Amino acid sequence: MRISLFAIRCAVVLFPALARSQSAADSAGIRAAVLDYIDGWYAADAVRMERALHPELAKRNVFSDSGGRSRLIQMSAMTLVQNTRSEGGSTIPIGQRTDSVRILDIYGGAASARVRAATWVDYLHLAKFNGRWRIINVLWENDPKPPAPASR
Repeated sequence: MRISLFAIRCAVVLFPALARSQSAADSAGIRAAVLDYIDGWYAADAVRMERALHPELAKRNVFSDSGGRSRLIQMSAMTLVQNTRSEGGSTIPIGQRTDSVRILDIYGGAASARVRAATWVDYLHLAKFNGRWRIINVLWENDPKPPAPASR
């Protein structure tokens, strides 16, 4: 059975609660994946981390070396899970841990989210993969280092 785009648009107009419940379910799934990712990191819980990630995840950061040249740091899902298992962010004091999640956009089976963590921000791309929201890409940016105190 094929459903026309016109029929879908009519259903959304006539039954807006149906569209909201789908969006609410997606929002909950996205939030759960992001919290598994960041809270799994803090707790050194590799099971939660692995549940959040697509196996082909790419996590990246642009780093400037001492010469001012940009370098791309890359991490795979396997490396991130192993790092989580070996200690993760468990050494970050509990009072400094933050996990503020903001969903930036959802479009069908794709979404973007932002998480404010202890000393960095992660921008995440998620996809609905076999019915579950999984993190596909992460770009992170560390907080700027405070300026060095002026010498006297």
